[in-house]
Amino acid sequence: MPGHYTFCDNLTSLAPLIDLRPSSQLRTGALTTSERFEQLLKSTCLATYDASWPATHWPAASTDFLALPQPALAVNGRLAIPPPDLHLLSVGDYITEEGTGRFIAGVLPAADNQSLADIASGTGAGGCTRLVREEPAAHILTRPWHIRALRDKCLAIDLALLIQRIPPAAPHPAVTVILKEGTAGLHVHPTARIYPATIFNCESGPIVIDEHATVMPGAQLIGPCYIGPHSTILEIATIRPQTSVGPWCKVNGEVSGTIFQGFSNKAHDGFVGDSYLGEWVNLGAGTTTSNLLNTYGEITARQSAALGNERTGLTFLGSIIGDHTKTAICTRLMTGTIIHTGAMIASSAPASGCIPPFAWITDAGQRLYRLEKFLEVMRSAMQRRKCEPAADLIHRIKVLHAAASGEDPRS
Repeated sequence: MPGHYTFCDNLTSLAPLIDLRPSSQLRTGALTTSERFEQLLKSTCLATYDASWPATHWPAASTDFLALPQPALAVNGRLAIPPPDLHLLSVGDYITEEGTGRFIAGVLPAADNQSLADIASGTGAGGCTRLVREEPAAHILTRPWHIRALRDKCLAIDLALLIQRIPPAAPHPAVTVILKEGTAGLHVHPTARIYPATIFNCESGPIVIDEHATVMPGAQLIGPCYIGPHSTILEIATIRPQTSVGPWCKVNGEVSGTIFQGFSNKAHDGFVGDSYLGEWVNLGAGTTTSNLLNTYGEITARQSAALGNERTGLTFLGSIIGDHTKTAICTRLMTGTIIHTGAMIASSAPASGCIPPFAWITDAGQRLYRLEKFLEVMRSAMQRRKCEPAADLIHRIKVLHAAASGEDPRS
C-alpha cells in the first residue's frame, strides 16, 4: 500500500489527549498510532487532516490533497489497533465505529478536502458507498482512559515491530539480563548507552532501548517496556512492565504501566502507575499517583464536568495528565484523576476528579493560570530542550485558554 491519510474527528470527549495533537499522533504503545499503521500497513502517512489546526503545525499535515494519489485509504486517528482486513478494502468500502456509526476507515474515491472534511465532521462517508462492517469500540479511543485500556495490546504489537529493527544486546559482564528461554530479550540500539550495574528482567516480555537513549547505573527495567530516543532512565529507577517512554524524557523513581508521550520529566522519587503523561509535563519530587482503589473495585473517572462520572471498566488506572502540566513536591494524585492541559498543582491536599485546563491550584484555592505567565513558563521549559513554540501552537494555547476562561479568543 503506497500511502494513506489519517484524520482527527475532534471528539471533544478525548481531551486533554488531543488538545495539542491529532489523535493519530498519540503514543498509544511504544509507537504513536500513526507510526504503528505505517509499519503494519507498510504505508506512508501522506497527510493528517485536522480541521482544528493550521496545516503548518504538523510537518505531515496538509490541506492540499489535489497532487496526492487518488483514491486512497483514510483512517480515523482514534483507531489504535489496525484491523487485519484493512488492506483488503476496495474503493468505496468503509468501516464504521460500533455503536456510533462514525467513519473509522475506508478507501475514498477522491481524497480531497471536502471528502476528508465530511468524514472528520461525521457528516458523511467521503463518497464511500459500501459499509463493510462495524469496528469493535474496544479498539477505538473515545475517552482519555481508553489509552490505558488499549496500552498492553498496542505495546505488544509495537515491540514485535521494534525488535525487527533494533538488534539484541551483546552480553556484558557488568549488566544483568534475565531471560526466559524461547522469548525475546533485551534489544539495544547501537547508539544507546547502558551503564554498568543495570538490571534488565525480560522474563515477562522484551525490553527495547531506542537510539541515543541512556540507562544510568543501578536502574532496573522489567519487560515488556520501551525507552524512546534520547530519553534517560536515571540512577536507581525502577521501570515496571507495560511502560513506554517517548523521546527526550528523564525518568526516575518507580514507574509502572505508564505512557510518556515525550519531552516530559519525572526526575525524582515517587510512584506513577497506569497513567499517561503528555508532553512537557514536569512532576515535582515525590509526586505519586494512586492506581488502585482500596476496595479493588472498578474505577470511575470524569473527563469533564459536563459528562460526569463514568465507569471505566478498569481496576488499575492512575492519572491522565495533559501537556504542560506541572506538579509541586509531594503532590498526590488520586485514582482516575484527569488533568487537563496547562494545569499547575501545588496543594497539600490530594488532587482528584477532573482538573480543568489551566487550573492553578494551591492551598489558597483554585484560579485560572494567567496566559502571559503560562506562555513564559512554556517557553522556558521548551528552551531547555532547545525547542521554540511555533506560532500556531501559541495560537492553539490561546484558543484553549480563552475557552477555559469563557472569553472570546478573537477579542
